[in-house]
Amino acid sequence: MPEDDSTYMRLALRLAARGVGRTSPNPVVGAVVVRGRAVVGKGYHERAGGPHAEVHALAAAGDLARGGTLYVTLEPCNHVGRTPPCTEAIIRSGVDRVVVGCRDPNPHVIGKGVEVLRSQGLDVEVGVEEERCRRLNDAFIKHVTTGLPMVVAKAAASLDGKIACATGDSRWITNERSRRFVHRLRRAFDAVLVGVGTVLADDPQLTPRIPGRGGKKPLRVILDTNLRTPFESQVVRSAAEAPTLIATGPQPDRGRVGRFQERGVEILALPFEEGRVSPSRLLRELGSRQITSLLVEGGAEVHGSFFRAGLVDKVYFFYAPKIIGGRDAVPLVGGRGAAVVGESLALSRVRVRRFDGDIMVEAYVATSPLLAAEAG
Repeated sequence: MPEDDSTYMRLALRLAARGVGRTSPNPVVGAVVVRGRAVVGKGYHERAGGPHAEVHALAAAGDLARGGTLYVTLEPCNHVGRTPPCTEAIIRSGVDRVVVGCRDPNPHVIGKGVEVLRSQGLDVEVGVEEERCRRLNDAFIKHVTTGLPMVVAKAAASLDGKIACATGDSRWITNERSRRFVHRLRRAFDAVLVGVGTVLADDPQLTPRIPGRGGKKPLRVILDTNLRTPFESQVVRSAAEAPTLIATGPQPDRGRVGRFQERGVEILALPFEEGRVSPSRLLRELGSRQITSLLVEGGAEVHGSFFRAGLVDKVYFFYAPKIIGGRDAVPLVGGRGAAVVGESLALSRVRVRRFDGDIMVEAYVATSPLLAAEAG
């Protein structure tokens, strides 16, 4: 693989990242057209339903694309969706070579785009910077292969793993830089989830607050078995500005349901699982609504229920240089937990990042379908 291929693909990846949080349920994709050693066209998928990255890049290159190389982070589509097949635009452009970061796992696409291009005499190489290209589209890959959203658990804890004191106080464990990163993180997700306990304790807004940045607001999901969410809470009062859904038990109080609906809050009745709203049924419902990614910012019991059901794909755990201590302080993950160390949930591809004194651990759950698919 020529060294230049990696250089140009990394440029395409940086372009693709501009679309994060804007293209769901479609993937984020970047493309670069190179002729000789000069970049003559660049583009990325800017929004769902809009032109794909290849179309933007080829249009920018114009006639300069002829005889050049197209670098694209994801296999070009060969089917008609809301836009025409990208393979047609590539063939018409006159490029001689196409370098693909990773194949598209979409059953409508996988392998077919590459096959069509090769059948037309184009030199096609697949797998340049493949790992980075796949990771950029984790949510799309999980949803298109399983029908479920990618689930990421986020928590802020003291160094001894406590997310709140015995009194329930948790403001603020981590520092301002960590909290600013979380707001940027929320922008990348289709939905953000907490339990009603978090609403009662912290009254959060659950919106990405970034100065000077607009964009889509994620769906706010509250797990609330008995509809205890206060009508005066911030999530209810702002339901007209940001979509809000309360997932509750199978027979909610009709009077309260009506009052929530009057305020613009959707109520979703779901069956119980171990005495609580079923997280697996919730995920299936969200997946059917084209929600491809879910950030779980719940308390200990919410995290425990998602981990216990094997639903978490990735974690962002923030640790502050503080010791809360005490057997009654709230742990990061609640529930029964492992009986022996051998039953612990293993994490993989661990990365560590500093935010001043805070430490963020980013890692994948080893049993996630995202990693299992690659192993297969």
